[in-house]
Amino acid sequence: MATEPSPQRAYRAACPNCGAAVEFRSAASALAVCSYCRSTLLREGEALRRIGQSAELFEDHSPLQLGASGRWQGAAFTLVGRLQLRYAGGSWNEWHALFDTADATGAALRSGWLSEDNGGYVFSFEAPPPEALPPPEALRVGAAQVLGRETWSVASVTTAKLGAAEGELPFVPVLERAYVVAELRNAQDEVASIDYGPASEGRPPRWYVGRGLQLAALGLGGLREDSTRELKGRSVECPSCGAALAVQLATTQSIACHQCHAVVDVSKGVGADLQHYAQDTPGAEGRGGGEPLLPLGRSGALALGAGGTRSWQVVGYVERCTLPEPGDDEQSFWREYLLYNQKAGFAFLVDAEDGWSWVRPLTGAPQLGGSTARWQGDSYRELYRYTGQITYVLGEFYWRLERGQRTVNTDYQGPGGKRLNREQTGEGGDAEVTWSAGAALDADVLLKAFKLDAGQHAALQRDVKPLSSRGIGGLAGLFLFLLFVVIVFSLVRCGRDDCAELRSLYGEASNEYQQCARNTGGARGYGGSYGGFSTGGGGHK
Repeated sequence: MATEPSPQRAYRAACPNCGAAVEFRSAASALAVCSYCRSTLLREGEALRRIGQSAELFEDHSPLQLGASGRWQGAAFTLVGRLQLRYAGGSWNEWHALFDTADATGAALRSGWLSEDNGGYVFSFEAPPPEALPPPEALRVGAAQVLGRETWSVASVTTAKLGAAEGELPFVPVLERAYVVAELRNAQDEVASIDYGPASEGRPPRWYVGRGLQLAALGLGGLREDSTRELKGRSVECPSCGAALAVQLATTQSIACHQCHAVVDVSKGVGADLQHYAQDTPGAEGRGGGEPLLPLGRSGALALGAGGTRSWQVVGYVERCTLPEPGDDEQSFWREYLLYNQKAGFAFLVDAEDGWSWVRPLTGAPQLGGSTARWQGDSYRELYRYTGQITYVLGEFYWRLERGQRTVNTDYQGPGGKRLNREQTGEGGDAEVTWSAGAALDADVLLKAFKLDAGQHAALQRDVKPLSSRGIGGLAGLFLFLLFVVIVFSLVRCGRDDCAELRSLYGEASNEYQQCARNTGGARGYGGSYGGFSTGGGGHK
């Protein structure tokens, strides 16, 4: 728990608009937003001057709030301000953290920024740039950028706007003015941001460097105790069929309707004009894909990387396929389950033809050299490069889904079943690169963790070893081979309806067409990839 800063450093005055008390804890803070009337107040000596009014914050049900306090690397801090920034893909929060220790000048308290995005967190501090920073147009997403003696990977170059602000801030926020921010990551698990600011200001870009963390590592006190209770009451009406959709997660950007299967975009907040698209993938009842083997809402105890065993809840389900290259008829299908833990954020379980695996988004970026990648002392070799496309979704997702959304993936294999995935989404100014790391996972572990029936063991298996001749008689081997051929040829092609002839002859409501649609839809999910759609991961944008 952070202690209160020295009283000699605090400054309190009445809001000139409503009379409420406004406090400044740092001598370096130039501005505060009144918590009562939302007036933007500029500090001028011993007086406050109202220079405008801040917009209302979008209620994202963050567990953080002003006044929450904790420790970072042994130093105590308190959250005293907040910026809510918006971009094409949604929004994220920047919390102004004021420490109890002095900064490098000794004239004011040290401050930093706790970034909150997609269930992940990054603590960053402004620092002198290692050299003259390149202009944003010189940065290419996915490319290496050498700054000083460090090699960084450009993760994103985003145009953002400040949507709202609250509390004590070190500068005057200008609402709705567009500016560019670039995010870079390195092999030391660091995140750097270049804040170019509005073009009209003409100021030099600012350089911030930080590290990813889990909220539990900060030992925070004073969190919003009612955030879980409020989330239970957050609901929207499906714009397609009118069904009530209960949004359970604070970071949800898209949710699939349980009744009509439309995918609803809630990235602009509850009450905004909601966009949606209908899913017309053939499958059960002529629409939708296969049923998830791991039921939505089910929780299971799994050890996914550092942090030991945690309870992970299945909150989303995605079916994806590869898009064949020109002249190539080969195509793979796989399934992904989005998992959530309140303190650890998000992870993915991947169900592909070569077995199960798990991945979690990385803060940093592996170092690339030819067809190999190095991460935390291990060397990974490149296995596959492919373009993936989402074909069907259920549940909630922390990114905004769009029809036919595509990703460019590269999979890497490391020692002991370790895996890396590089994924690029979007193009041009909307492009973003995210790395994920994980490992292979035995199906028996999932059967036990999610308390599935023993009869589901066979359904979880993704292993083609029975096709080998070892231990299999001639007739049995021939039978399994023919069964495998039937399964392969029954796979649904991504974006193609193999039952179109039956639909034209008998109609979409006919038993003939419905049976064909069910059969082909049930064959999906046996892919040759273990990539994870892992946009986000707590970046300081």
